Amino acid sequence: MTQWGKLASASRLLRRTIVQTNASHPARAFSSAPHPSESFLSGTNNVYVDEMYKTWTQDPKSVHKSWDVYFRQVEQGALPGEAFIPPPTVQPGVTPVARSGAAAASSSTDVNHALGLSYLIRAYQSRGHEVARLDPLGLDVRPPLPELDISMYGFTEADLDKTIAIPKNFASGVTGFLEELSDGQNPTLRYILQRLKETYTSSIGVQYMHIADREKCNWIRTHLESLVKKDETKEKKMHILERLAFSVVFERFLGNKYNTTKRFGLDGGESLIPGLKYMIDRATELGMEHVVIGMPHRGRLNVLSNVIRKPIHQIFKEFQGTHVDMGKYSEEHADWSNSGDVKYHLGTSFDRTYPDGRKVHLSLVANPSHLEAVNPVVVGKCRAKQFYLGNDDDADTKVMPLLLHGDAAFSGQGVVYETMHLAELENYDTGGTVHVVVNNQIGFTTDPKNSRSSQYCSDVGKAMNVPIFHVNGDDPLAVVKVFELAAEWRQKWRSDVIVNLTCYRKYGHNEIDNPFFTQPLMYKKIGSMPSVLDSYSEQLIASNVATKAETDAIIQKVWDFYGETFEESKTWEDSKKSDWLANKWESFKSPTQQSRIRTTGMDLDKLRHIGERLTAIPDGFQLNAQLKRILAAKAQAIQSGEGLDWGTAEALAWGGLLLEGNHVRISGQDVERGTFSHRHAVLHDQDTNQEYVPLNTLAKSVNPATAVTTPGEHTQAPFVASNSSLSEFAVLG
Repeated sequence: MTQWGKLASASRLLRRTIVQTNASHPARAFSSAPHPSESFLSGTNNVYVDEMYKTWTQDPKSVHKSWDVYFRQVEQGALPGEAFIPPPTVQPGVTPVARSGAAAASSSTDVNHALGLSYLIRAYQSRGHEVARLDPLGLDVRPPLPELDISMYGFTEADLDKTIAIPKNFASGVTGFLEELSDGQNPTLRYILQRLKETYTSSIGVQYMHIADREKCNWIRTHLESLVKKDETKEKKMHILERLAFSVVFERFLGNKYNTTKRFGLDGGESLIPGLKYMIDRATELGMEHVVIGMPHRGRLNVLSNVIRKPIHQIFKEFQGTHVDMGKYSEEHADWSNSGDVKYHLGTSFDRTYPDGRKVHLSLVANPSHLEAVNPVVVGKCRAKQFYLGNDDDADTKVMPLLLHGDAAFSGQGVVYETMHLAELENYDTGGTVHVVVNNQIGFTTDPKNSRSSQYCSDVGKAMNVPIFHVNGDDPLAVVKVFELAAEWRQKWRSDVIVNLTCYRKYGHNEIDNPFFTQPLMYKKIGSMPSVLDSYSEQLIASNVATKAETDAIIQKVWDFYGETFEESKTWEDSKKSDWLANKWESFKSPTQQSRIRTTGMDLDKLRHIGERLTAIPDGFQLNAQLKRILAAKAQAIQSGEGLDWGTAEALAWGGLLLEGNHVRISGQDVERGTFSHRHAVLHDQDTNQEYVPLNTLAKSVNPATAVTTPGEHTQAPFVASNSSLSEFAVLG
């Protein structure tokens, strides 16, 4: 086999040149080992080489000179391992001349090391997450990856303390470490390796190289990679401690006071709370005004209390089982707010004002036990809010859907995929949803190996080019960093993002369940785990950020707060008489309120006007011949008042609503034409495929950014008919 043949399986680049090379050198064969420099063409690096080769074939000047020289030598027949010639020694179109002596060897080694380093960096970017320290329990032990070994890229232990000179502009548009290194910084290989491990294999693991958009990948690299390690201020670290204390002590307090009551606590994943709070803080700094949250029951009470700000004494009151006069209760709740559901299914809403004056409306949507059913409801609510805020790009940045998931449900329930699959479709997108998976590594009693076929519970996101940030739940600083980064991604790119918060469930599925029946080894380990509050406090003390007296004072202050609030709850009465709505919805009437009798009929002339617009086709619009006959028959029926079909009656009714100023939207697969070809709400030009919507031509003007207009002959509300993916569940939201 020729040398090209041996390297073909290692690089698609070589597969592209094998035919040409073999034709030029049919007798070239050898029995010796491949050149040492050829190691860079193996593993994940061949993808990078392939990308560079594509770029070079389109424009040789768009890559660094060293790449240009390399590809020219390969095209001229040089063996891959011998094609590394320093740029100054080779002119385009000139056959390389072998050099001798230490200078030639040194130059070749420098270039090889620069290339090897670029492939090492890429390997960490692509696969570092596989060996990151994500599991707080340390039970998910993974073997080392050969792709992350420096020897695979031509380095030895002797090279660790050597500086590596990267040619200027070597990064060719790739940001992060490689860009900084090619900008004149020459750190040692040991330091670079240390920073790569800290970035990609510590408490944070990132999957983003599957995203087919260099600009987005560069954005992540820029935010993750830096040769100068950044640290948070003492003030922020102490603030994280305080928020963490509110989360941990909340669960402990409820456990102490109501140890026989189901609460589906967040014990083992308490860092979720500071993560969410910092995410919302960062999003509001970037223009967010409304956050709509959907989540299952796990940790819901903690989120209600510490994120949404439901009065804590009200939560305590709900636990106390105080006698309730149902007659009086029903009388006081004679509206739509009397849900009657259990406390860990209810939602609430709250308007928060920050010290600098910015505001955010937080709402947690009520959710049934069917864990992920709330997903499309949350996204649909956000879509509606954005419509009423102007239905433009600016509205996307003002309203953010935030969905919390369990690991087993996220990978197991089809509505998750259906909802995410709608995210980029016209008339369904909301500018991106932030998905947070509270990954306690168990589904009720089922181990991950039995609950999914993929490596991660979050792998569904890869199908939609969604970045996935994995983070160890026992590292609050890393959690906050990732949650803030997720908010920044969403506001920048207006697309979905996933945070996989790897933690554990301290107790059973509920607090009175026995998990030792099915996971004895896991729960032996959990029993020996310190709380995240204790470990983080010790970390602050050990790093001289705070004294033990300072951390103890913060924690004691939180205990005192819950204790005082608990005493207040014993005599507290709900003055708003509302289970979970902060305010009554405008224009909604209760069951006991009477509405005025409305005229349901329409003026015949108005109906004829609507009918005329339904069947009128613009000049020059090439309508399908069969549809011409259908519309002609429809026009005749409207004029005569006889033979009207249900499709026409439907359109006339919608037209009346539109002229009264009511926005009408229909959605689902095939709604534009109608499954049985009965609707034809959207017409298509047979030559240009241009769309025409008759129901948006009833008045002289339609403002698609206005949901409700003032009724009049010159205005109408917009009509939207939007086909969807073949979703039988999520599209209902």
